[in-house]
Amino acid sequence: MKLWTLLRVAVPSVALIIPTLAAAQSPAFDPVKPLRIIAPSSPGGILDLTSRLIGKSLSDRLKQPVVIENVPGAGGVLGIQAMLRAAPDGHTLVMGSLGPNAANYALHDKLPYAFEDLAPVAHVLSMPDVVVVNPKLPVGTIAELKTYAASTPKGLSMAVSTSGSSGHLAGELLKLHTGTPAVSVVYRGAAPALTDLVAGQVDFMVDNLITALPLIRAGKLRPIAVTTRERSPELPDTPTMMELGYKDFDVSVWLGLFVSSKTPPAVVQALNAEINKVLAEPAVRQQLAQQGGKATGGSIKEFDAFVRAEKARWAQVIKTSNIKVD
Repeated sequence: MKLWTLLRVAVPSVALIIPTLAAAQSPAFDPVKPLRIIAPSSPGGILDLTSRLIGKSLSDRLKQPVVIENVPGAGGVLGIQAMLRAAPDGHTLVMGSLGPNAANYALHDKLPYAFEDLAPVAHVLSMPDVVVVNPKLPVGTIAELKTYAASTPKGLSMAVSTSGSSGHLAGELLKLHTGTPAVSVVYRGAAPALTDLVAGQVDFMVDNLITALPLIRAGKLRPIAVTTRERSPELPDTPTMMELGYKDFDVSVWLGLFVSSKTPPAVVQALNAEINKVLAEPAVRQQLAQQGGKATGGSIKEFDAFVRAEKARWAQVIKTSNIKVD
């Protein structure tokens, strides 16, 4: 009886221990095939460049190829849809940003996805936007831009890399707050927009620093203001919009990785850990800094709270400023 009693107690206990040990020994995410990071933009823009930088280091860490897939169009909506069509197993991520992951909910009456359809994985970077003009334009300040626009019968043209992007929203705020008349010309990414700006096909643009900076350094574009509260270390002589008297004009570029909300939480957590390790690499941080950005990182909870706050903030700004998209 004593032996039978002992077995009755011990066998269930062992049965409970075995799965626990197996779970502890099994990694939460061990990719068995190449990963995809969908960049909702054309090649050459901030989403594309950052995805490639993160993808390369992530590939080295996970020992699997990381393929960058460009899916431009509809202000980032098509890229998010492409991610949501994939199996929710952690192998397909999308590089999200202010427009498709926060502002679009207020800019559009209806979207083909809901906020709850996406799960935040990791906050990747933040950086300023910069107001740039074609050097042939006789404009060196925001005040001169406003005066020149007012003296031009048809007004000026403002390039927009992607509808609903931080540059687009900052540009619309600039037009509203300064009273600068300008027609918005929407492109399918930063690269074609900047090409036309350099060629003089459009007059000015509010763009993220990572894509504008090389052209500024080459003398092909002239910076006249940055949109964040503080000046950029890469453009120390360029004033902020707030310095110029435009109170509360604070717009930052931010990027982060998302997956389907149907993805197992343990997989999302494992991806967060790996991406944080990538963002901690000195080479990655240095490259982002040289391009005007700052590696962020942090927990899933922190990123989720940040995105929710951005969504609420821009809903109010868009409503108050009556910002529209075509």
